[in-house]
Formats: sequence, structure tokens, C-alpha cells
Amino acid sequence: MPPTPESVVRSWFDEVWNQGREEAIDRLMGPNALAHDLPSPDGLPLRGPAAFKPFFRKFRDGFPDLRIEVARTVTENDTVTAHCLVTGTHTGNSFGPPTGRPVQFKGICIARVENGQIVEAWNEFNFLLFYQQLGVLPQLPA
Repeated sequence: MPPTPESVVRSWFDEVWNQGREEAIDRLMGPNALAHDLPSPDGLPLRGPAAFKPFFRKFRDGFPDLRIEVARTVTENDTVTAHCLVTGTHTGNSFGPPTGRPVQFKGICIARVENGQIVEAWNEFNFLLFYQQLGVLPQLPA
């Protein structure tokens, strides 16, 4: 039985992010997939596994204990919305020298799946809170 769009998205977060299995990116992400709204050097969507892997490596290097919990999903045809909680500790060298600071922030990923691979994804994660927790940006007043 072929994988469902939801099972592909859940495998993405578990295998790629939680287990840190970079080789799973090639299996679960289409060769021309577009990843929108992730920090990229040129501000454009990341296209395909080759463009996504440096983003992945930077986060896994900075946060070796990174975990992304999928709290809930909503599926409509080939598109899955995943509400996520991201946690980790800044013990690696990405994002500046290791601070030992924990991060915890939420986000939503909307992924379109074809033939068992993510072919397009829109990401809305609270990177403002992420950078505030790292101490890169000031906390907003209450």
C-alpha cells in the first residue's frame, strides 16, 4: 500500500528532524520540491534536497538534540497541515558560539505530497521567538 500524504509528512519530521537522518531527505523530498518561508541566503524558496540540506545541517549542528513534535495534522487530498512544537538546546556552533540556551517555539507546515514525496511546503515557524531565545534579538516588553 502506498504511503498516505500524512504518513509522508510524519515520516519527514520523525526521520529527518528527530532522528537526524539526512539520507531520508532524498527519499521524502521531491527532486524539484519548493520549501517556502525558511531562512535562506537569498530569501528565495529552497528548491530540492541539495538546497534544503545546508538549512538542515545548520539546524542539526546548532541543536543536536532538536525535536519536532507533530501535535496535530489536518489532511485535504494531497495536502497536509502539521502543527508542530520545536525544542532543542543550542550546544553546537551554528547560530554563533554555543550558548547552552534552550529553545521552544511553534510552527505550522503545509506540505503537498505527490508519489510519496513532499513536492512543495509552506512554513510558518516563530523564528522571531527562536532568535530571542538565543539572545540574538531582544525580548519584546510584556
